[in-house]
Amino acid sequence: MKRFAFALAMVLGLALVGCQKAPEKAADNATANATAAKEEKVLINGIDGGGFPPYAFVNKEGKTVGFDVEAIEWIGNKMGFKVKHQPVEWSAIIPALEAKKIDMICSGMSATAERAQRVNFSDPYYQVTQVLVVKADSKATLEQMLTTGKKIGVQRGTVTAKYLEDLSKKPGMKFKLVQYDSTDLAMQDLPVGRIDGSGMDNTIAKDVLKKDKNAKVAGTFDAPAENYGYAVRKDDAELLKKINEGLKLLMADPYWQELKKKYDID
Repeated sequence: MKRFAFALAMVLGLALVGCQKAPEKAADNATANATAAKEEKVLINGIDGGGFPPYAFVNKEGKTVGFDVEAIEWIGNKMGFKVKHQPVEWSAIIPALEAKKIDMICSGMSATAERAQRVNFSDPYYQVTQVLVVKADSKATLEQMLTTGKKIGVQRGTVTAKYLEDLSKKPGMKFKLVQYDSTDLAMQDLPVGRIDGSGMDNTIAKDVLKKDKNAKVAGTFDAPAENYGYAVRKDDAELLKKINEGLKLLMADPYWQELKKKYDID
């Protein structure tokens, strides 16, 4: 009888210990799961679906690369989030951000006052001007290109497109604006004569001319320089703060200069 009582006491004791450890184990698991969820947070970065080298584009191997791609990945690593890149048609990229299909736009976007009415921009990290690229054997000046009925291509939804749309309405301007889904498509039409020139950011032109020796810059448009910035939704103050903090760290790190050298950005 004593042995039975002792055995029963042992069983009850072990059960009690198990009951005490179960909540502790459950709490530990909950903490671990919460930590893992936090570590695995993934934010979607919208990039120009037509490609926007050297800032963000899909290379021949199908990998998303570019200055802004590597920059925001570095920032995410420092600030506690991972980044997935999603190509989006440029003219629809801000609506995609507003609709929460993407979480940010880090893809060479000019932080214009018009766009700032719909999104919040990070601190600026680069400044660009607008130029006109023509065939290398073209004798026409920038002024002639704008006043003699030439066809000028441009990527729709860009700052350059808006500038040229406004410019075409001014007295003395005689050119036809042809809009494309990407700068690459415009540049494909330039050598075959479907357009006479293509407007774009100067930094994009620099990348284009590395690949196309049969083109040149005819001149710089009389337009204010624009700052590039990363865009987030108006109500996403926390993400904007993280991006700005991370951008500040990045620009003070040697990796910033390495990125600029890698992508040939002055």
